[in-house]
Amino acid sequence: MAKRGSRRKAPKSTGRRTASGWRLWARRLLIWGGALALLGALFLGLAVAFAARSLPSYGELKATDNAQTIIVRARDGTEIVELGPSYGEWLDSSEIPQVMKDAMISVEDRRYYSHFGIDPYGLVRALWVAMTGDGRISATSTITQQLARNIFLNSNRSLDRKLREAVLAIALESKFSKEQILELYLNKVYFGGGAYGIDSASRKFFSHPATELSTAEAAIIAGLVKAPSRYSPTADVEAAVGRANVVLRLMREQGRISASEASVDPATVNLKEESGQNSVRYFTDWALPQLDLLLPETFEPIEVWTTIDVGMQRAATAAVKSNTPGGAQGALVSLDRDGAILAMVGGTDYVTTNYNRATNALRQPGSAWKLFVYLAALEAGYTPDDRVVDAPVTIDGWSPRNSGGTYAGEIDMRAAFAYSKNTVAAQLGNEVGFGTVASMAKRFGITTPISTYPAMVLGSSEVRLIDMTRAFAAISAEGSSVEPYGIVKVTTADGEVLYQHDAPRSTRLVPDYVAAGITDLLQTTVNTGTGRAAQIGRPVAGKTGTTNSNKDGWFLGFSSGITTGVWMGRDDADPVPGLQGGRAPAQAFAAYMRYAVKDRPVEQFDTEVQLPEWQLEPDDEYYYGEPDDYYYIDEQGNLIEPGVPEEPGELPFPIEGELPPGDRPRQPPPPTSNGDPGQAASDDFLDRATGRAEPQGRPSPPPIRLQPRAPAPTPQPGVGGVE
Repeated sequence: MAKRGSRRKAPKSTGRRTASGWRLWARRLLIWGGALALLGALFLGLAVAFAARSLPSYGELKATDNAQTIIVRARDGTEIVELGPSYGEWLDSSEIPQVMKDAMISVEDRRYYSHFGIDPYGLVRALWVAMTGDGRISATSTITQQLARNIFLNSNRSLDRKLREAVLAIALESKFSKEQILELYLNKVYFGGGAYGIDSASRKFFSHPATELSTAEAAIIAGLVKAPSRYSPTADVEAAVGRANVVLRLMREQGRISASEASVDPATVNLKEESGQNSVRYFTDWALPQLDLLLPETFEPIEVWTTIDVGMQRAATAAVKSNTPGGAQGALVSLDRDGAILAMVGGTDYVTTNYNRATNALRQPGSAWKLFVYLAALEAGYTPDDRVVDAPVTIDGWSPRNSGGTYAGEIDMRAAFAYSKNTVAAQLGNEVGFGTVASMAKRFGITTPISTYPAMVLGSSEVRLIDMTRAFAAISAEGSSVEPYGIVKVTTADGEVLYQHDAPRSTRLVPDYVAAGITDLLQTTVNTGTGRAAQIGRPVAGKTGTTNSNKDGWFLGFSSGITTGVWMGRDDADPVPGLQGGRAPAQAFAAYMRYAVKDRPVEQFDTEVQLPEWQLEPDDEYYYGEPDDYYYIDEQGNLIEPGVPEEPGELPFPIEGELPPGDRPRQPPPPTSNGDPGQAASDDFLDRATGRAEPQGRPSPPPIRLQPRAPAPTPQPGVGGVE
């Protein structure tokens, strides 16, 4: 039997033992944390050491550029725009004004001289603000980190990039002095507008080198780093001044400037005046992409010498702005006789909209398209003095109307063109063939699709202003082709020529007599017709164009070797009250051309039509045809092929029954009053004889109506030109 008191109770747990357990875990965490920290420090040290060994030398870092710079020059060699990064002059640390250093350090990195590349205090403070605020970590990059990012990294906000940035920043601090790092930073940081470095920024915004920066100017430049586009003084002066005042306040709080210096008003700083040539960017946006085709791949700075005339560009901009109706847009292209672009305006304000209406917009040309209709007619044998009838006409269900609804009856070609008679253009287009008119337009440089509906003669097919201007320039060149170009040569900064423009081989588009005849018509249009507002006191030839509901207004013309096209309208194609080609566009043309030709001699146009012999031959062979030239009808009514001896035989195609009236061979009619003979057989008869079969399903129009040469559905109302 066990003795009383021999049994012992288990000891109760005490707070001391619990405390010992917590100390154990704390000790373990401390040991493991210390080990991990030591291991992390070891890895960081190795990473920094490796990065420091891999860093380029200071001289190599100075020579590193971020991208290619392009200086664009006008035809006289003056600089009109600089694109890409601009680095200015490199300033050594001793040349940089102390106020510029103080301003940058105050706003970007106040503990710059006390940290080792990263700012632990600033990082902890940013984390605390994030945990107690909105949860977002504010910017914590030091000047050294920003330099590392600008030179070696991208701007991605990933953890990996931030870690690499920190390693590179510490490596930079270990290899270079604070003054060297600050010198690199101030010469390479981006300030907006393509300006890299304080010297480039100072020249861009204040028109003087950075060595002359004042306190207020230094504050403006330092304030740009946070958001170059938002605080740019050329974009928003108030925002730039407000940001500069923040910089001055920080400089005062940190004791870097006195109270009197902090009271300087940045608004009193004289900013560099803009040249007012922002419209030239329409041209550079069109021309510079061509460098990809003209040059081998290169990243060195280049200078592009262009055809732009600074004075003409300024005059073109003013002419478009002052004459374009409110709510509408305007565009202008001006070519020299060799195709050199002297001026290009793609809109009323490039800053508001950089869409280039001179080269990209597709709009209906209205009656300006009649250029190609009359060219085809003149090439087919018409002359400016030939008589035509301005009367109501219907072509396959389409009945064009003249502007104003009036008809002049019998008039000559010159008057019909000058007063833009739609009915005459329709008859001429039907007679020569709508496909022939389309081919003529293609021949003269129209690159857009062309309809062959009857309404196409009034400009229902959309075109580009630069293409229409090119076509009129070819008329100015007496019927020879013209190729627009804008780049004369490209050189390196040292003057080495990388590209030189060679004039393309010119092609004769129409005979001399056709070019002279159309020039006669165009000159009459300006002298007495719809283009009278384009008169400038010397010979001008041109054509107006207006579309239905006044949606588009055009004037295109030439004088003294300069060809200019003007278009006006709304981007949404809504009507513009009162817009007509003979008003605002013609007035803008005249305002520009008065300046453009002022230094050129007055040139008279060659409008004397010298007809070729085949149109002047009076004998019977001209009327009845040469057997070796074309099909003709012998005395028995047989169709004789070219070059085939005249022998009785069957027609060259099977005929069942009697020919329809329209296909019956007929004797050639006597010549007309002006000596122009009729043709030997009807069009339909010759079409079948030469193998040009009629398309299926072609409707038979009423006998009193004109028959189009190609089937054409009735156009929708409101399509094409009205004048």
